[in-house]
Amino acid sequence: MIRDPELLDQLIDTISRFVRERLIPNEARLAEEDAVPPELLEEMKEMGLFGLSIPEEFGGLGLTMEEEALVAMEIGKTSPAFRSVFGTNNGIGAQGILIDGTPEQKARYVPRLATGELLSSFCLTEPDSGSDAASLRTTAVRDGDHYVLNGTKRFITNGPEADIFTVMARTDPSNKGAGGITAFIVEGDTPGLKRGPADKKMGQKGAHTCDIIFEDCRVPAENIIGGREGQGFKTAMKVLDRGRLHISAVCVGVAERLVEESLNYAIERKQFGMPLADHQLVQAMLADSKTEAYAGRCMVLDAARRKDAGENVSTLASCCKLFCAEMVGRVADRAVQVHGGAGYIAEYAVERFYRDVRLFRIYEGTTQIQQLVIARNMVREVS
Repeated sequence: MIRDPELLDQLIDTISRFVRERLIPNEARLAEEDAVPPELLEEMKEMGLFGLSIPEEFGGLGLTMEEEALVAMEIGKTSPAFRSVFGTNNGIGAQGILIDGTPEQKARYVPRLATGELLSSFCLTEPDSGSDAASLRTTAVRDGDHYVLNGTKRFITNGPEADIFTVMARTDPSNKGAGGITAFIVEGDTPGLKRGPADKKMGQKGAHTCDIIFEDCRVPAENIIGGREGQGFKTAMKVLDRGRLHISAVCVGVAERLVEESLNYAIERKQFGMPLADHQLVQAMLADSKTEAYAGRCMVLDAARRKDAGENVSTLASCCKLFCAEMVGRVADRAVQVHGGAGYIAEYAVERFYRDVRLFRIYEGTTQIQQLVIARNMVREVS
Protein backbone atom coordinates (compact mmCIF):
# COMPACT_ATOMS: atom_id res chain seq x y z
CA MET A 1 0.00 0.00 0.00
CA ILE A 2 2.01 2.93 -1.31
CA ARG A 3 0.31 6.17 -0.32
CA ASP A 4 2.21 8.67 -2.47
CA PRO A 5 4.27 7.05 -5.24
CA GLU A 6 6.01 10.28 -6.18
CA LEU A 7 7.21 11.03 -2.65
CA LEU A 8 8.27 7.41 -2.17
CA ASP A 9 10.26 7.49 -5.42
CA GLN A 10 12.03 10.61 -4.19
CA LEU A 11 12.84 8.96 -0.85
CA ILE A 12 14.14 5.78 -2.49
CA ASP A 13 16.20 7.80 -4.97
CA THR A 14 17.72 9.81 -2.11
CA ILE A 15 18.56 6.67 -0.12
CA SER A 16 19.91 4.90 -3.20
CA ARG A 17 22.22 7.83 -3.88
CA PHE A 18 23.31 7.89 -0.23
CA VAL A 19 24.10 4.17 -0.35
CA ARG A 20 25.97 4.49 -3.64
CA GLU A 21 27.91 7.69 -2.91
CA ARG A 22 28.45 7.60 0.85
CA LEU A 23 28.06 4.09 2.26
CA ILE A 24 29.55 1.78 -0.37
CA PRO A 25 32.78 3.84 -0.58
CA ASN A 26 33.11 3.50 3.21
CA GLU A 27 32.48 -0.25 3.47
CA ALA A 28 36.17 -1.12 3.84
CA ARG A 29 36.62 1.61 6.44
CA LEU A 30 33.62 0.30 8.38
CA ALA A 31 35.11 -3.20 8.46
CA GLU A 32 38.61 -2.01 9.27
CA GLU A 33 37.61 0.34 12.10
CA ASP A 34 34.73 -1.89 13.30
CA ALA A 35 32.56 1.20 13.67
CA VAL A 36 30.17 3.33 11.65
CA PRO A 37 32.02 6.59 10.87
CA PRO A 38 30.55 9.37 13.06
CA GLU A 39 29.87 11.68 10.12
CA LEU A 40 27.82 8.98 8.40
CA LEU A 41 25.87 8.37 11.59
CA GLU A 42 24.92 12.04 11.68
CA GLU A 43 23.88 11.94 8.02
CA MET A 44 21.64 8.95 8.78
CA LYS A 45 19.95 10.94 11.54
CA GLU A 46 19.45 13.94 9.29
CA MET A 47 17.87 11.74 6.62
CA GLY A 48 15.37 10.34 9.12
CA LEU A 49 16.60 6.74 8.84
CA PHE A 50 16.15 6.18 12.58
CA GLY A 51 12.42 6.86 12.24
CA LEU A 52 11.48 5.10 9.00
CA SER A 53 8.69 3.00 10.54
CA ILE A 54 7.85 5.33 13.45
CA PRO A 55 4.56 7.23 12.96
CA GLU A 56 4.72 10.87 11.88
CA GLU A 57 3.02 11.99 15.09
CA PHE A 58 6.18 10.93 16.93
CA GLY A 59 8.56 12.52 14.44
CA GLY A 60 9.14 9.53 12.16
CA LEU A 61 8.44 8.99 8.47
CA GLY A 62 5.60 6.58 9.16
CA LEU A 63 6.30 4.26 6.24
CA THR A 64 3.87 1.47 5.49
CA MET A 65 5.26 -2.07 5.48
CA GLU A 66 5.53 -2.09 1.67
CA GLU A 67 7.28 1.27 1.65
CA GLU A 68 9.65 0.14 4.39
CA ALA A 69 10.45 -3.04 2.48
CA LEU A 70 11.36 -1.10 -0.66
CA VAL A 71 13.60 1.20 1.37
CA ALA A 72 15.20 -1.76 3.15
CA MET A 73 16.03 -3.34 -0.20
CA GLU A 74 18.00 -0.22 -1.14
CA ILE A 75 19.78 -0.12 2.21
CA GLY A 76 20.59 -3.80 1.81
CA LYS A 77 22.84 -3.00 -1.14
CA THR A 78 25.64 -2.04 1.24
CA SER A 79 27.24 -3.58 4.33
CA PRO A 80 24.53 -4.84 6.73
CA ALA A 81 26.24 -3.11 9.68
CA PHE A 82 25.20 0.29 8.33
CA ARG A 83 21.55 -0.76 8.61
CA SER A 84 21.99 -2.41 11.97
CA VAL A 85 22.78 0.82 13.78
CA PHE A 86 19.36 2.34 13.03
CA GLY A 87 17.41 -0.84 12.35
CA THR A 88 16.63 -1.57 15.99
CA ASN A 89 15.10 1.89 16.49
CA ASN A 90 12.68 1.13 13.66
CA GLY A 91 12.07 -2.46 14.71
CA ILE A 92 12.11 -4.29 18.01
CA GLY A 93 13.56 -1.31 19.91
CA ALA A 94 10.57 0.94 19.23
CA GLN A 95 7.73 -1.23 17.96
CA GLY A 96 7.06 -2.87 21.33
CA ILE A 97 6.61 0.56 22.93
CA LEU A 98 4.48 1.75 20.02
CA ILE A 99 2.23 -1.32 20.06
CA ASP A 100 1.80 -1.93 23.79
CA GLY A 101 3.37 1.04 25.61
CA THR A 102 1.46 3.54 27.71
CA PRO A 103 0.86 7.06 26.33
CA GLU A 104 3.49 8.36 28.75
CA GLN A 105 6.08 5.81 27.60
CA LYS A 106 5.44 6.62 23.96
CA ALA A 107 5.72 10.37 24.55
CA ARG A 108 8.91 10.00 26.59
CA TYR A 109 10.90 7.68 24.35
CA VAL A 110 9.55 7.32 20.82
CA PRO A 111 10.23 10.87 19.49
CA ARG A 112 13.85 10.58 20.60
CA LEU A 113 14.13 7.15 18.99
CA ALA A 114 12.84 8.63 15.73
CA THR A 115 15.56 11.28 15.62
CA GLY A 116 18.36 8.95 16.72
CA GLU A 117 18.91 10.92 19.91
CA LEU A 118 18.36 7.61 21.70
CA LEU A 119 19.81 4.33 20.46
CA SER A 120 17.73 1.31 21.42
CA SER A 121 18.36 -2.36 22.06
CA PHE A 122 16.25 -5.46 22.64
CA CYS A 123 17.17 -7.94 25.39
CA LEU A 124 15.57 -11.35 25.00
CA THR A 125 18.32 -13.92 24.29
CA GLU A 126 20.23 -15.38 27.26
CA PRO A 127 23.20 -17.75 27.65
CA ASP A 128 20.80 -20.71 28.03
CA SER A 129 17.81 -19.28 26.20
CA GLY A 130 17.87 -18.41 22.51
CA SER A 131 15.24 -19.88 20.22
CA ASP A 132 13.46 -21.21 23.33
CA ALA A 133 12.76 -17.66 24.44
CA ALA A 134 9.95 -18.60 26.84
CA SER A 135 12.44 -20.39 29.12
CA LEU A 136 14.41 -17.27 30.01
CA ARG A 137 15.82 -16.95 33.53
CA THR A 138 16.33 -13.22 34.08
CA THR A 139 14.15 -12.30 37.05
CA ALA A 140 12.34 -9.13 38.09
CA VAL A 141 11.19 -9.02 41.71
CA ARG A 142 8.81 -6.32 42.94
CA ASP A 143 10.24 -4.08 45.66
CA GLY A 144 7.90 -1.18 46.46
CA ASP A 145 7.53 1.01 43.39
CA HIS A 146 10.50 -0.67 41.69
CA TYR A 147 11.47 -4.06 40.27
CA VAL A 148 14.90 -5.56 40.94
CA LEU A 149 16.34 -7.26 37.84
CA ASN A 150 18.98 -9.99 37.92
CA GLY A 151 20.29 -12.01 35.00
CA THR A 152 22.37 -11.93 31.82
CA LYS A 153 21.33 -11.25 28.22
CA ARG A 154 23.55 -12.41 25.34
CA PHE A 155 24.36 -11.28 21.76
CA ILE A 156 22.53 -7.99 22.30
CA THR A 157 22.69 -5.78 19.20
CA ASN A 158 23.76 -2.19 19.96
CA GLY A 159 24.49 -3.37 23.51
CA PRO A 160 27.75 -1.44 23.90
CA GLU A 161 26.15 1.88 22.88
CA ALA A 162 22.39 1.67 23.56
CA ASP A 163 20.65 4.35 25.62
CA ILE A 164 17.53 2.29 26.38
CA PHE A 165 16.88 -1.44 26.50
CA THR A 166 13.64 -3.37 26.11
CA VAL A 167 14.24 -6.17 28.60
CA MET A 168 12.27 -9.38 28.97
CA ALA A 169 12.32 -10.71 32.54
CA ARG A 170 10.34 -13.25 34.54
CA THR A 171 8.09 -11.58 37.10
CA ASP A 172 6.12 -14.72 38.00
CA PRO A 173 8.50 -17.51 39.08
CA SER A 174 5.59 -19.93 39.41
CA ASN A 175 4.79 -19.53 35.72
CA LYS A 176 7.61 -21.18 33.77
CA GLY A 177 6.07 -20.35 30.40
CA ALA A 178 5.56 -17.23 28.35
CA GLY A 179 2.84 -15.90 30.67
CA GLY A 180 5.35 -15.21 33.43
CA ILE A 181 7.42 -12.79 31.33
CA THR A 182 7.19 -9.00 31.53
CA ALA A 183 8.76 -6.34 29.28
CA PHE A 184 10.63 -3.44 30.88
CA ILE A 185 12.16 -0.26 29.51
CA VAL A 186 15.57 0.04 31.18
CA GLU A 187 17.66 3.15 30.64
CA GLY A 188 21.32 2.55 29.89
CA ASP A 189 22.68 4.49 32.86
CA THR A 190 20.57 2.63 35.45
CA PRO A 191 22.76 1.43 38.36
CA GLY A 192 23.20 -2.34 38.23
CA LEU A 193 23.18 -2.52 34.42
CA LYS A 194 26.60 -3.62 33.17
CA ARG A 195 27.86 -4.16 29.63
CA GLY A 196 30.23 -6.97 28.78
CA PRO A 197 33.07 -6.59 26.27
CA ALA A 198 32.05 -6.35 22.63
CA ASP A 199 31.75 -9.75 20.94
CA LYS A 200 34.28 -10.68 18.26
CA LYS A 201 32.11 -11.93 15.41
CA MET A 202 32.56 -13.77 12.11
CA GLY A 203 31.18 -10.85 10.13
CA GLN A 204 29.15 -7.64 10.22
CA LYS A 205 32.00 -5.57 11.61
CA GLY A 206 30.65 -2.28 12.89
CA ALA A 207 27.45 -3.85 14.21
CA HIS A 208 28.27 -4.35 17.87
CA THR A 209 26.88 -6.93 20.27
CA CYS A 210 27.72 -7.79 23.86
CA ASP A 211 26.34 -9.31 27.06
CA ILE A 212 24.07 -7.10 29.16
CA ILE A 213 24.28 -8.03 32.84
CA PHE A 214 21.75 -7.04 35.49
CA GLU A 215 22.93 -7.14 39.09
CA ASP A 216 20.26 -5.85 41.49
CA CYS A 217 19.24 -3.37 38.83
CA ARG A 218 16.33 -1.28 40.13
CA VAL A 219 13.80 -0.29 37.48
CA PRO A 220 10.71 1.84 38.20
CA ALA A 221 7.43 -0.07 38.02
CA GLU A 222 6.15 2.59 35.63
CA ASN A 223 8.68 1.28 33.10
CA ILE A 224 6.74 -1.94 32.50
CA ILE A 225 5.68 -1.71 28.86
CA GLY A 226 1.91 -1.28 28.95
CA GLY A 227 1.89 -1.17 32.74
CA ARG A 228 0.89 -4.83 33.15
CA GLU A 229 2.89 -7.88 34.21
CA GLY A 230 2.87 -11.04 32.12
CA GLN A 231 2.49 -9.37 28.71
CA GLY A 232 6.17 -9.21 27.74
CA PHE A 233 6.40 -12.31 25.59
CA LYS A 234 3.22 -11.36 23.77
CA THR A 235 4.72 -7.93 23.09
CA ALA A 236 7.87 -9.54 21.71
CA MET A 237 5.86 -11.76 19.38
CA LYS A 238 3.80 -8.84 18.07
CA VAL A 239 6.84 -7.09 16.63
CA LEU A 240 8.23 -10.17 14.88
CA ASP A 241 6.16 -10.02 11.68
CA ARG A 242 7.42 -6.57 10.78
CA GLY A 243 10.97 -7.40 11.84
CA ARG A 244 11.07 -10.59 9.78
CA LEU A 245 9.75 -8.85 6.69
CA HIS A 246 12.29 -6.06 7.16
CA ILE A 247 15.21 -8.49 7.42
CA SER A 248 13.89 -10.41 4.42
CA ALA A 249 13.88 -7.20 2.40
CA VAL A 250 17.46 -6.49 3.47
CA CYS A 251 18.43 -10.00 2.31
CA VAL A 252 16.93 -9.21 -1.09
CA GLY A 253 18.94 -6.00 -1.31
CA VAL A 254 22.17 -7.79 -0.43
CA ALA A 255 21.41 -10.51 -2.99
CA GLU A 256 20.85 -7.90 -5.69
CA ARG A 257 24.15 -6.23 -4.82
CA LEU A 258 25.94 -9.59 -5.03
CA VAL A 259 24.35 -10.33 -8.42
CA GLU A 260 25.63 -6.96 -9.65
CA GLU A 261 29.13 -7.62 -8.29
CA SER A 262 29.19 -11.08 -9.87
CA LEU A 263 27.93 -9.90 -13.24
CA ASN A 264 30.42 -7.02 -13.46
CA TYR A 265 33.32 -9.29 -12.54
CA ALA A 266 32.21 -11.98 -15.00
CA ILE A 267 32.07 -9.43 -17.82
CA GLU A 268 35.49 -7.94 -17.04
CA ARG A 269 37.45 -11.11 -16.17
CA LYS A 270 38.68 -13.29 -19.03
CA GLN A 271 39.42 -17.00 -18.99
CA PHE A 272 40.27 -19.23 -21.97
CA GLY A 273 40.31 -16.18 -24.21
CA MET A 274 36.81 -14.96 -23.45
CA PRO A 275 34.93 -13.17 -20.64
CA LEU A 276 33.72 -15.38 -17.78
CA ALA A 277 30.21 -14.22 -18.64
CA ASP A 278 30.44 -16.12 -21.95
CA HIS A 279 30.98 -19.45 -20.20
CA GLN A 280 27.71 -21.35 -19.80
CA LEU A 281 28.44 -22.73 -16.32
CA VAL A 282 29.12 -19.20 -15.06
CA GLN A 283 25.97 -18.03 -16.81
CA ALA A 284 24.03 -20.71 -14.92
CA MET A 285 25.24 -19.36 -11.58
CA LEU A 286 24.36 -15.80 -12.56
CA ALA A 287 20.91 -16.88 -13.76
CA ASP A 288 20.17 -18.86 -10.60
CA SER A 289 21.15 -15.93 -8.39
CA LYS A 290 19.10 -13.43 -10.41
CA THR A 291 16.07 -15.72 -10.30
CA GLU A 292 16.27 -16.30 -6.56
CA ALA A 293 16.75 -12.61 -5.78
CA TYR A 294 13.70 -11.80 -7.92
CA ALA A 295 11.65 -14.49 -6.19
CA GLY A 296 12.60 -13.06 -2.80
CA ARG A 297 11.61 -9.55 -3.88
CA CYS A 298 8.20 -10.77 -5.04
CA MET A 299 7.58 -12.71 -1.83
CA VAL A 300 8.45 -9.81 0.45
CA LEU A 301 6.39 -7.23 -1.43
CA ASP A 302 3.38 -9.53 -1.56
CA ALA A 303 3.53 -10.22 2.19
CA ALA A 304 4.11 -6.53 2.94
CA ARG A 305 1.05 -5.51 0.94
CA ARG A 306 -1.05 -8.10 2.73
CA LYS A 307 0.14 -6.82 6.10
CA ASP A 308 -0.75 -3.26 5.10
CA ALA A 309 -4.19 -4.54 4.10
CA GLY A 310 -4.72 -5.85 7.63
CA GLU A 311 -4.18 -9.56 7.00
CA ASN A 312 -2.47 -11.81 9.53
CA VAL A 313 0.88 -12.45 7.85
CA SER A 314 2.61 -14.43 10.58
CA THR A 315 3.00 -17.47 8.32
CA LEU A 316 3.97 -15.42 5.27
CA ALA A 317 6.53 -13.39 7.24
CA SER A 318 8.17 -16.62 8.36
CA CYS A 319 8.07 -17.92 4.77
CA CYS A 320 9.86 -14.77 3.62
CA LYS A 321 12.47 -14.95 6.38
CA LEU A 322 13.08 -18.64 5.71
CA PHE A 323 13.46 -18.25 1.96
CA CYS A 324 15.31 -14.93 1.80
CA ALA A 325 17.86 -15.69 4.53
CA GLU A 326 18.70 -19.02 2.92
CA MET A 327 18.58 -17.52 -0.57
CA VAL A 328 21.10 -14.76 0.11
CA GLY A 329 23.50 -17.36 1.51
CA ARG A 330 23.33 -19.29 -1.76
CA VAL A 331 23.77 -16.11 -3.79
CA ALA A 332 26.80 -15.11 -1.71
CA ASP A 333 28.32 -18.55 -2.18
CA ARG A 334 27.87 -18.33 -5.96
CA ALA A 335 29.33 -14.82 -5.96
CA VAL A 336 32.52 -16.11 -4.36
CA GLN A 337 32.57 -18.98 -6.86
CA VAL A 338 32.19 -16.65 -9.84
CA HIS A 339 35.09 -14.56 -8.52
CA GLY A 340 37.22 -17.68 -8.10
CA GLY A 341 40.35 -17.08 -6.02
CA ALA A 342 39.62 -13.36 -5.95
CA GLY A 343 36.40 -14.10 -4.08
CA TYR A 344 38.45 -15.42 -1.18
CA ILE A 345 40.48 -12.20 -0.92
CA ALA A 346 39.39 -9.38 1.37
CA GLU A 347 39.99 -6.82 -1.36
CA TYR A 348 36.72 -7.86 -2.97
CA ALA A 349 33.34 -7.04 -1.44
CA VAL A 350 31.99 -10.56 -1.98
CA GLU A 351 34.43 -11.99 0.60
CA ARG A 352 33.02 -9.70 3.26
CA PHE A 353 29.40 -10.23 2.24
CA TYR A 354 29.93 -14.00 2.32
CA ARG A 355 30.65 -13.72 6.05
CA ASP A 356 28.11 -10.98 6.73
CA VAL A 357 25.08 -12.80 5.34
CA ARG A 358 25.58 -15.91 7.47
CA LEU A 359 23.94 -14.15 10.38
CA PHE A 360 20.65 -13.65 8.53
CA ARG A 361 19.83 -17.35 8.98
CA ILE A 362 20.16 -17.00 12.76
CA TYR A 363 18.71 -13.76 14.14
CA GLU A 364 15.05 -12.70 14.11
CA GLY A 365 14.36 -16.42 14.48
CA THR A 366 16.56 -19.15 13.01
CA THR A 367 15.66 -20.97 9.81
CA GLN A 368 14.57 -23.94 11.90
CA ILE A 369 12.27 -21.76 14.03
CA GLN A 370 10.68 -20.38 10.85
CA GLN A 371 10.04 -23.93 9.67
CA LEU A 372 8.31 -24.75 12.96
CA VAL A 373 6.23 -21.57 12.87
CA ILE A 374 5.10 -22.20 9.29
CA ALA A 375 4.23 -25.86 9.86
CA ARG A 376 2.44 -25.26 13.16
CA ASN A 377 0.40 -22.42 11.67
CA MET A 378 -0.55 -24.64 8.72
CA VAL A 379 -1.75 -27.41 11.04
CA ARG A 380 -3.57 -24.93 13.29
CA GLU A 381 -5.43 -23.36 10.35
CA VAL A 382 -6.71 -26.77 9.20
CA SER A 383 -7.57 -27.92 12.72
